[in-house]
Amino acid sequence: MHQSSSCLNVSIIGGGIAGVALALDLCRHAHLNVQLFEAAAAFGEIGAGVSFGANAVRAIAGLGIGEPYRKIADSTPAPWQDIWFEWRMGEDAQYLGSSVAKGVGQSSVHRADFLDALACQLPAGVARFGKRAQRVEQDGEQVQVTFTDGSVHRCDLLIGADGIKSSIRDHVLHGLGQPLAEPRFSGTCAYRGLIDSQQLRGAYRARGLDEHLIDVPQMYLGLDGHILTFPVKRGRLINVVAFISDRSRPDPVWPSDTPWVREATQAQMLAAFAGWDDAVHVLLENIPKPSLWALHDLAELPGYVQGRVGLIGDAAHAMLPHQGAGAGQGLEDAWLLARLLADPQVLGKRPQAVLQAYDAVRRPRACQMQRTSFEAGELYEMRDSVVQADKVMLGQVLAERFDWIWHHDLQKDLLQAWKLLGWHSHSSSSGLAVG
Repeated sequence: MHQSSSCLNVSIIGGGIAGVALALDLCRHAHLNVQLFEAAAAFGEIGAGVSFGANAVRAIAGLGIGEPYRKIADSTPAPWQDIWFEWRMGEDAQYLGSSVAKGVGQSSVHRADFLDALACQLPAGVARFGKRAQRVEQDGEQVQVTFTDGSVHRCDLLIGADGIKSSIRDHVLHGLGQPLAEPRFSGTCAYRGLIDSQQLRGAYRARGLDEHLIDVPQMYLGLDGHILTFPVKRGRLINVVAFISDRSRPDPVWPSDTPWVREATQAQMLAAFAGWDDAVHVLLENIPKPSLWALHDLAELPGYVQGRVGLIGDAAHAMLPHQGAGAGQGLEDAWLLARLLADPQVLGKRPQAVLQAYDAVRRPRACQMQRTSFEAGELYEMRDSVVQADKVMLGQVLAERFDWIWHHDLQKDLLQAWKLLGWHSHSSSSGLAVG
C-alpha cells in the first residue's frame, strides 16, 4: 500500500548523537511528524573525546549542524592542521609517518558537548524522556512500540538509534528470521583519561620532552598495545586512550556481572605499559584516576531493516574505535536517511521501500568499516600478518589506509538510493550539497 496521507509519522528510539542529529534534520520538513524517545531522564553521552574524519564532517554539514559543531570542535593548530595522527613507536617514540586529511586533520569534540549543542536545537515536544522500548509490533500499516512504563506509541516508521545494546535490533533480526546479535568482547580494554594541557606541558618540560607531542595528535604503537592523544575542550584538555589487548584466548569473554566501564588504578595502567617511552610514561603519570573500558563490537548484521523498522548507528554496526570512524558512520546513516525521508516523494512510496534503499546503500560500507576497524587494531599492535613490525612498511600503510574512509562520496550514495527507489533526482529538497 502507498503512503496516502500528507504526513509521515517517524519515531526514533535513542537520544545519542546519531538519533538526535536525525531528529533535528527531519524536524525541518512539514510532511514529517517526528518524535524521539530516550530511556534516560535527560540527554547524555558517556565517554570523552570523539574524532570525526572528513567524511563525517561532510555529513555533519549536510545534516545542517555544521555551525554548532564548528563552535565546539577542536582541530590541530597550524602548521599541522591537516594531520590526523602522527604515528610513533611506543618503545622510543620513533616517528613512523603521518596520516594527512587535507582541510580537516584531526577534528574532534567532547561527546557530551556535541550532544548538548544538538539537543538544545530540538523543537519543544519532539523529545520524550524516561521511555525505554520493551516491545515492537508491526501490523503492515503501522509500528506499535510498548514502553516499560506501560505506555504505547504508534508511528509509520520506527528508527532504532539505541546503541550497541539495542532492543530494536532484536525486533529487526527476529523479523528477518535471523539469530539475535549480542555485543561481543574484543579482548581489548582501554584506559582513558583527560589531562589539563598546561599541566601536561609543565610535566613534559620538566622531563625535557618535546611539546610537539602535545600540540599534534599522536598514536604510539607497540606489541598488543597502543596509545592515542588528541585535544578536546578547545585545547584545554588532552584526551588519552591507552589500549591493551589480551590475546591469550581466541574467544575472549567479558564477565557478565562486570560493568563495561569501571574505575582502574594508575598503577595497573602504568604496569600495562612498562618499558614504553618516557613520553608515554609522563602521559600516564598525569592520569591519577583512569577509567577502564572493555571494548565490544557487533558481528556484521544480515540486515538493518525489517518492514517499517530500521537501525542506525551502533544499533546496526557497533565497531571498534581504531579508525575513529564509529560515530561518523552513525552520522552517515542519519544523513542518507534524512535526505530520503525529507524528500516529498516519500509520501507517494511505501515507506518500507525507503528503508530498504537505505539498507542496500549503507550496509556494505558500514560492514566494511567494522572489518577494517578490527584490522586497524591488529596493525597498530604489530599483529598484522603482512606488516607485523616492519617499520617502513607500517609507516607507508598508515599514511594511506584511511583515504577510502575520508574520501567517500555521500552524493553518490544518495543517487544510488534514488535509483533504487525510481525517484527523480531533481527534487528541490534533495540536500545534495554536503559541504
